[in-house]
Amino acid sequence: MDKLKQIFGGDTRQLGMIFALVALILFFQWRTGGLTLKPENVINIFQGNSYILVMAIGMVLVIIAGHIDLSVGSVAAFVGISVAIAMRDWGLPWWGGILFGLAIGALVGAWQGFWVAVVGIPAFIVTLAGMLIFRGANQAVGKSLTVPVGKDFQVIGAGYLPEVGPNTGYNNLTLLLGLLLCAAIIGGTLRTRRNQSKIGAHLEAGWIVAVRIGLICVAIMAAAMLMASGRKGTSLPVSAIILGVLTLVYGFVATRTIIGRHVYAVGGNRQAAELSGVRSRRINFFVMMNMSVLAALGGMMFVARSNASGPFDGVGWELDVIAAVFIGGAAVSGGVGTVVGSVIGGLVMAVLNNGLQLLGVGADQTQIYKGLVLLIAVAFDVYNKSQGRRSIIGMLMKNSGGGGRAAAGDTEGVKQQA
Repeated sequence: MDKLKQIFGGDTRQLGMIFALVALILFFQWRTGGLTLKPENVINIFQGNSYILVMAIGMVLVIIAGHIDLSVGSVAAFVGISVAIAMRDWGLPWWGGILFGLAIGALVGAWQGFWVAVVGIPAFIVTLAGMLIFRGANQAVGKSLTVPVGKDFQVIGAGYLPEVGPNTGYNNLTLLLGLLLCAAIIGGTLRTRRNQSKIGAHLEAGWIVAVRIGLICVAIMAAAMLMASGRKGTSLPVSAIILGVLTLVYGFVATRTIIGRHVYAVGGNRQAAELSGVRSRRINFFVMMNMSVLAALGGMMFVARSNASGPFDGVGWELDVIAAVFIGGAAVSGGVGTVVGSVIGGLVMAVLNNGLQLLGVGADQTQIYKGLVLLIAVAFDVYNKSQGRRSIIGMLMKNSGGGGRAAAGDTEGVKQQA
């Protein structure tokens, strides 16, 4: 048990969320007769849920800062229909449509950020109004019609890595990407240990690091080989690549940059953060604007996968996004949460949804199970915190660069970075 604690960086009870994800996969693999881990199903899980996970990355920053955004589904739908109509009527190319959609998202975010950061209206009220405004705008702009999008645009939601190189029985680019990712992780770990050694910092035992990195690389290559072995024409989805890149970028921003530490500081104790020189209004504006931009991207990814934008896109998405963040270990009060944790929380919901569908469970029971999973996950995390332990995902990611290193009330750290 002590060795497990060392490998994963803390009390093994803190690893509940990862164990829950693994347990769900194994359970549904058994109950569905092996369908869960079929290449086609794994690809479908990522392709069908990437847009929710992309929005969860933005939502976790909003919640860490002490806010909530109820408008993400409506904003995504509004951007989706606007982009579809612009490409159809104005002849925009696929890349022009993407830039147009991101620009709309930025304008929407600036609008909502103004009311939150400058006027001082609680984000709950501002985004509740935004949910109504942009849902109506979606209906008005699209006239309640379905608008198709071109095949070039569909790649961001329904595309795959192409087949290149010799016929190995696998998608060579997917395998190569997995190998490069493993090499990057190993190289980054060695560089970090070398830098720690130079300054005389305490180094973890080599065997602990080796086992941890080995487990991560085994998981990466297993997923890569699984998706690379699907039917011809399928491989790692482009939407999963977008999700992976955003996870790395925002994980770095949240844990390694000044603005990331300021987001944690504002969410943990706004008054103390301001006394330390943090401009809380800028942080609040940033997280609201960033959320709308990622909602716009998520909406375009959904439209691309669906081949068209419709009047009922985005309904209920905000609930799935918020649930993913809280299951991933974020605190309702703010100041706690991780990007990686939110993605893991979203995957828990995605696997649960997929497994229940494979078992033929109805939509009514599925909603009940999802609600119970959310309640249990948050209750377990609250219990751990009441016992003086860190949040589940926060402890898990401490040694992999994904943890929320800027503690909620760590004003001294803020002073050093401000």
